[in-house]
Amino acid sequence: MRREAALQPLSRDHHVALEVALRLRRDEAGAAERFLLFWQDAGRHHFHVEEDLIFPVLDDGAEEVQRAVREHAAIRRRAHQLAHGDAVDTIALGELLNEHVRFEERVLFGLVEEALDAAGLEALGAAVEAA
Repeated sequence: MRREAALQPLSRDHHVALEVALRLRRDEAGAAERFLLFWQDAGRHHFHVEEDLIFPVLDDGAEEVQRAVREHAAIRRRAHQLAHGDAVDTIALGELLNEHVRFEERVLFGLVEEALDAAGLEALGAAVEAA
């Protein structure tokens, strides 16, 4: 599927997140540390961009937005636990991250692309790039 230019930076982040999720799901050595590096380098910022710029394009009461918000909270909680040395089921974290990314790519981003006209997508793209 060809992604609109406005969402491509976020899709690139998603690609990296899927690689991290796969390592977590395989329970590879160092996967938790790799997740934390991703979280600190890109994941946390990525969530803020989506919450500040992407989700508001859609009705905040929409089930798709509510699901994404719930998943963001769950991933944030696990990242916080890992960062503080608490036990986290990394396989479950990998599954959650994988399903979350696929949901956003397959469903949520499609809704955003449908909701905006060309000018709206261009403005969104500029805002995403500037964030």
